[in-house]
Amino acid sequence: MYTLAFDTTANGCSAALLHDTKITAKFNEEMEFGQAEVLIPQIQKMLTSAGLKFSQIDLLGVCVGPGSFTGVRSSIAAARAFALSAPHLSVTGVTAFEAYIHSLDISELSSYNAVIIETKRDDFYFQLYNGKLEKLSDPTAADYDEIIDKLKGKTVTLIGNGVERFLDKPSGLVLHAIRMDRCVAVSDIAACAIQKYNAKKLNYPKPLYLRAPDVCVKS
Repeated sequence: MYTLAFDTTANGCSAALLHDTKITAKFNEEMEFGQAEVLIPQIQKMLTSAGLKFSQIDLLGVCVGPGSFTGVRSSIAAARAFALSAPHLSVTGVTAFEAYIHSLDISELSSYNAVIIETKRDDFYFQLYNGKLEKLSDPTAADYDEIIDKLKGKTVTLIGNGVERFLDKPSGLVLHAIRMDRCVAVSDIAACAIQKYNAKKLNYPKPLYLRAPDVCVKS
């Protein structure tokens, strides 16, 4: 089975092509803008280098956020366009929370595992999982004190690109492990998509927006 996964929701553009569970091609580049223009040509290059046509792809996994408003829309628009052009294709959305939590090693897991994602504002995107990777909370945007209240008195693992800023203040938390990953790994998005496919729990890509976009009217 061939799987294609990609992500434009954060400060970069990444894509991976897998044969079964083995990565055969991968692309990752940090960028603030222009992910949508880079994504499709890079996917075409990966397919060409692998000697594949898009019709040979069986599964597509796309990160649905949270992240930048434009980045989330770019990823999902591309995934939906691919789905329309290839009716045989299985397509599923993967949240950044799912991809981050999936990347934890057994030794890093605690009874409470918090994914903390950067918002570039005063707050954070946050979701809590147990040691079996089951959700203990819904994804939300929360400020520092709200997250501390949810975690105090627990032994916790922290993961996500918001962890470094979150720990700028003395937290007083009992920490089992800390992972300050700069971004979601596209290989983990692919692994989550394959897991959903095998469990027959595919979910059509829908944007995970946890707050309204920052917009203003020019005067």
